[in-house]
Amino acid sequence: MRVMRFWRQWMLCFMVMFFSAQAAADGWSTYKSRFMGSDGRISDTANNNVSHTEGQGYGMLLAVAHDDRATFDLLWQWTRSHLRNPQNDLFYWRYTPGAVDPIADKNNASDGDVLIAWALQRAAQKWGGDYQQASDRIQRAIVKLNVISYGGHKVMLPGAQGFNKTSYVVLNPSYFLFEAWREFAEHSHLRIWNELNDDGMDLLGEMHFGKTGLPLDWVALNADGSVAPAVGYSNRFSYDAIRIPLNIWWYDPQSLRLVPFQRVWQGSARMTTPAWYDVLGNTPAPYNMEGGLIAVRDLTLGQTQYLNDTLAADQNYFSASLQLLTWLAYQEKR
Repeated sequence: MRVMRFWRQWMLCFMVMFFSAQAAADGWSTYKSRFMGSDGRISDTANNNVSHTEGQGYGMLLAVAHDDRATFDLLWQWTRSHLRNPQNDLFYWRYTPGAVDPIADKNNASDGDVLIAWALQRAAQKWGGDYQQASDRIQRAIVKLNVISYGGHKVMLPGAQGFNKTSYVVLNPSYFLFEAWREFAEHSHLRIWNELNDDGMDLLGEMHFGKTGLPLDWVALNADGSVAPAVGYSNRFSYDAIRIPLNIWWYDPQSLRLVPFQRVWQGSARMTTPAWYDVLGNTPAPYNMEGGLIAVRDLTLGQTQYLNDTLAADQNYFSASLQLLTWLAYQEKR
């Protein structure tokens, strides 16, 4: 009887571990089948199926995390073949399938560039190969073309063109990829990455607007070092800025920079948390968080029992990406 009981317990444990492992792979498998083409292009299903460096970078990061080198190489090959700007080692930010000129806008998006370089560096650490050399080239180009000193701070502009207005610069604080910058600094020992981290955290400490005290998707940094809502952009804390607390938590789960988000989100029940806020108008969205947005909320509030990588049937690219990245951050830091 004892032997039989032992074997039943052993088989039960084995089945739990087996199905847990299967569930852990489900999110990534679902993500690939839903958003990645056979050529390695990630489609933004909520945005006319365009592709962009953000999505390619997210896919590459997730492929490394799941030890999926074949998929990583497919993603990297498509990105390099279709989005790389041979003039400067950065990447065209958007690809529109079916267009006469799929790369109509020749600007880059610095968050996408950082994500690609970060994924390549992590790939080099996991698999070796020449990924690190590719990452180093991108990192050097980011520093050369996107990082400037302005208003007493080191900042990374959202793109090489169009964001330096001379009397002020436009920033997207969701592009402050603190954990990537930290890992770049560990590898290269370049001080600039630590300066971006320190100054980015300082700037977030100033970006409190409206009654919520939240940052905006787009923020102006003035020459005197003060910050203000960026003219001509949304007044919302929305689908860009939702990534800010994820980026902070991934870098430092105990950071006091999480407090403004915690304070606002604690004021709503979990399933009735507004999807965004018009920060200057002091009004919430007329609909609630779901999917990846609510995953970021759960992580930020420490309600990690809700976190998982099981994607809903109707989840779009951005929501699914946020959910899997939140899950990845949690797995790495817990």
